[in-house]
Amino acid sequence: MSGRSTTGNLPVLEGRRYGQAPGSADEEDRVAIGRLVDGQVDVHYGQIYVHSDPSSPGSELPESFAGQSGGLCGAAVPGALLLMTGLHTGKVGFTVEVLDQAPALDPEWEDVVEVSFRPRSDSSELVEFLQQNAWTLDLAEVDYRVRYCARGMDAGREADTRVDDEPPVDCYLLQFWPAPAEPDRVVRQTSDAAAYWHEYARGL
Repeated sequence: MSGRSTTGNLPVLEGRRYGQAPGSADEEDRVAIGRLVDGQVDVHYGQIYVHSDPSSPGSELPESFAGQSGGLCGAAVPGALLLMTGLHTGKVGFTVEVLDQAPALDPEWEDVVEVSFRPRSDSSELVEFLQQNAWTLDLAEVDYRVRYCARGMDAGREADTRVDDEPPVDCYLLQFWPAPAEPDRVVRQTSDAAAYWHEYARGL
């Protein structure tokens, strides 16, 4: 059964299940598992965000990618993720999944990066530019590995802007699973748009 966020038009899938956080003996330390959101989100300046610190509005581009080798998912600021898209303005396809272990990599995704992330509260959200809409991710305060996958980034960059009655141009998948922290890495690079942002990150 599917439902909808009260703050936006991206479907939020109900019926999620819970698993134990690795290394935890506390029965209350559980992590949500399942596809939490699935649909389309609005991006501006080619960005969307994950926030988990209620006292912080997020981070700017340079500080988000400082010290990283990949330039699509900025995780340098604790408790925050800055996610890049090919499309500058408009709606992109977007899915968020939380899993209990590392998933297989689907060959359909053209550009893939991984980072580590630990929420700073139990209130993590996927957030649009200027917090126009936000969707609860229900992440536990544990270490996660994050995989950000993209398809159609070059087409999105070429289109620049998409209006609502046009077909989707680029799509994205954001996956979380509990895992110890480790350096970020570029898993797969195909598009010129991704190459540009990786070069940007490495030059900071």
